[in-house]
Parts: sequence; structure tokens; C-alpha cells
Amino acid sequence: MFRQDRTNPSTAISNWRGRRDTPKAWPSTATSTWLNGGLFGGGPLTAFGGIITQYEDSGTTYRVHTFRGSGKFVVSSGAADVDYLIVAGGGGGGGANGGGGGGAGGVSENTSGSVAVSAGTYTIVVGTGGATGGASGNGTVGGDSSALGVTTVDGGGYGAGQNTAGGNGGSGGGGGGNAGGGSNTTGGTATAGQGYAGGGGSYHAAAHAGGGGGGGQAAVGANSYDAGGAGANGGTAGTGLMGITASTVSYAGGGGGAGHGGDGTGGGAGAGNGDSGQGAVPNTGSGCGGNYSVSTTGVAGGAGIVIIRYVDPSTL
Repeated sequence: MFRQDRTNPSTAISNWRGRRDTPKAWPSTATSTWLNGGLFGGGPLTAFGGIITQYEDSGTTYRVHTFRGSGKFVVSSGAADVDYLIVAGGGGGGGANGGGGGGAGGVSENTSGSVAVSAGTYTIVVGTGGATGGASGNGTVGGDSSALGVTTVDGGGYGAGQNTAGGNGGSGGGGGGNAGGGSNTTGGTATAGQGYAGGGGSYHAAAHAGGGGGGGQAAVGANSYDAGGAGANGGTAGTGLMGITASTVSYAGGGGGAGHGGDGTGGGAGAGNGDSGQGAVPNTGSGCGGNYSVSTTGVAGGAGIVIIRYVDPSTL
């Protein structure tokens, strides 16, 4: 004879279904709490994208995502407040007799951890460096950078060719030299809060022409006429967020103006007579040095960089 009690000795299921005090049928809410925290926005941050490193500073361990090119920052679960450093591409140097130095890319930095991220995909754009102007023309502006949907920073202004004003950008490009002894040229203007203006170009009998220095994150580019007609120094770089190591890194220096070779002070140095300017260090957002009467086109401003950091979840 068929015996229900022997083939199904446990009555837990039928008791659960039949009880009227339904809340007691759910003895724990642990699963529900985990789902809300782990899958739907709360809990420790789990994220991917860029070059992932970590370092310790003053007893706090940070996890860092460094983007040297455009990509995606993907938060697969959890939420956190993050810091960021966004640097745009540096401008290209100008050409002709005394090309201006390229301006540094704009810089935006937040170290207060006030930007919240949660599960989702964030587009990261890293601006490329602007190209040199060759023998006679203006350089090109650096590419803009953006991240986390919160800000966009402007690429560095171009260094100008002969008798031309520098380009506007995150930091302004240097003005071109005046080979014919004309009036001084002006440097480009900077985006407020992102960098400084470029310096003006001028004429000098011995140097023939001097390009103005590109603006940097921390200072304006020097004027060529202040340097006696020689190529002027670029604006100095600034120190940004800790990068992929615990070392402090300098970003966004202006390129030097051409004409006896203005110092790049973080960006590429300007050329001496009959020479080409120096390119900037990649992923610093620094400006390219100006050319002097050559058609070199292989040098450029430095590409930008995006760094995102947050407290390592495993230490919380």
C-alpha cells in the first residue's frame, strides 16, 4: 500500500506551504540583503579597465586605473567615491622662423573623492598630442580628454608659425616669431581653471625670430621679447595625482619657443636656428617645442592621460 509519510518523511515543505504565519516561513533575509548590496549598487566596488595597480600612501591603500589611451571603465558591482586626474593632449609646436611652443593640455583634478560611481560602463577619452607645424605653419591643437561623464578638458593650443598668434586651448600656444621685424605676436589664451596662457613671439636681429613659450598647468609661457628675441621658455608643469606608483608625476608643461631653443620646462624644448623642436613626453599632456626653418613633422605634443583611484575595497 502506498504510504505518503514513508516516501516523503519530511513535512517541512507542506508545513511551509500550509502555514498561515507566512513571515515565519522566511527565517533569514540574508539573501535579500546580499542581492541589494552586491548586485544592485551597494557593497565593495569591483571595477575593470586601464592599467590596474595599487600603492599605499600614509596608511591608505589605493587602487588605481590608468588610461594611456581611450577605453572603458567598467564597474561590475558595488559603488564608491573616486578621485580622478584628467589631462588633455598637448599642442603641436609652430614652424617657420621661430615657431611658438605648443600649449599644454588642460588639467582637471579631483582628490576629495566626491565623484560617485556605481555599476555601469563609463567611457574614457584620452586626447592625442597635436602635430608640429613643419616649415611654415601653425601646429595643431591637442585632443580633448574626458572621463566619468563629469568633465571635459581642452587640448593644448597650437604653437604658431611666423607672424601668427598662438592658438587657444587648455593652455595657450606660443606666438610665432617675426622674421621681418614686425610687431610682436601674442600667445594663445587658456581655458579658465585648466592652464595658463602662452607667451608672445618677437623679432631679434641676432636670432632673427623667437617663438613664445607655450603655457603650462602651473605658469604662463614666457614672452620671446622678454628673452631678447630668443626662443622663450614654456610654462612650467604641475604635479598631479599619484599615478601608477607612489611617485609624484609632473603633467602639462608648455613647449619652448624656437630661436636659440627655449626650455620646455616639462614640455619639449624649442629648436635652435635651423633645427626642429623636441616632442613632448607621451601621456604627460605637455606641449611640443617650436621648429626653426625646418619641415620636420615627426614630433608632437604629448598625449593626455586619465587616472582614476579609490581606496582599495579589500582594506575597508
